[in-house]
Parts: sequence; structure tokens; C-alpha cells
Amino acid sequence: MDSAAQNKLALISCIELVLMKSGNEKYNAVLAKLNALYEAGLADCYDHPEYLRLTLKEVYGDNYQSVINEAKMCLDDLLWDREIMRFVSTLENPGFA
Repeated sequence: MDSAAQNKLALISCIELVLMKSGNEKYNAVLAKLNALYEAGLADCYDHPEYLRLTLKEVYGDNYQSVINEAKMCLDDLLWDREIMRFVSTLENPGFA
């Protein structure tokens, strides 16, 4: 597995971990909405972080930024990677894609 694939797997794992920590109900709500709205799963959000941003806003409301902050803490060692930075920037800033 190359480093890009490893980074993608790490990012998706961090997102899953953060969502699971907030409880099964919210985790399942995020997965269900991603599937219903975009026919996508968490792994698809790597290429389409806007799906996750909009879904987190819908499920978590004003608290969605705390989910992003937790994910950034989990990803700390990978934030130097261009694709990881793009992903996080898209989650934080709707105008960035």
C-alpha cells in the first residue's frame, strides 16, 4: 500500500473514530444521510469532503465544528499532507474545494 492510500485509510479511520465516540445514534445518522443524499459512504468522502461537511452540519448542527476539531487532533501527524490539508480545509471552509 502506498503512502497516499495509507493516508486515506488513516483519515477515514480518524473520522470513523471521532463519529463513533459521539455515539452510535449520530454515527449511524451520518452514515444513513451520506447514503441517502449522495449514495456514498465515509470512504467516498475522501474525494468529496463537501458531502461530509454538509452531513455533519445536518446531524450535529452548530456542534459540527467540534467534530472537525477532534478529527484534526486525530490527524495531527498527517496534516502536512496536501490531500489531508485539502480535505480538512473543505470541511472547515465551504468556499474551499
